Amino acid sequence: MEITSANFTELLESGAPLVVDFWAEWCGPCRMIGPMVEELAAEYDGRITVGKCNVDKERDLPTKYSIRNIPTLLFFKDGELADRHVGALNRADLKAKMEALLG
Repeated sequence: MEITSANFTELLESGAPLVVDFWAEWCGPCRMIGPMVEELAAEYDGRITVGKCNVDKERDLPTKYSIRNIPTLLFFKDGELADRHVGALNRADLKAKMEALLG
């Protein structure tokens, strides 16, 4: 799912856990974790909303959340920022962060 300023507020206000992957096409680490993020999005479908925000196309959200390095993953629970991870991470660590949103 593509996350933009147009749909972000609605997703956040839904109350469902939300993971936003801030990325860019030219970013090697972003391309490295992209498939893993997509796999886990499918695994948690219906429980956690997972989307990607392209920092080259979308300026407002990266500015609002002070995204200075990519990849950056933001984890929202109950409409509030619950966790943040900057840089690549392995599948087990990402899955643990997603499980924490459900707990």
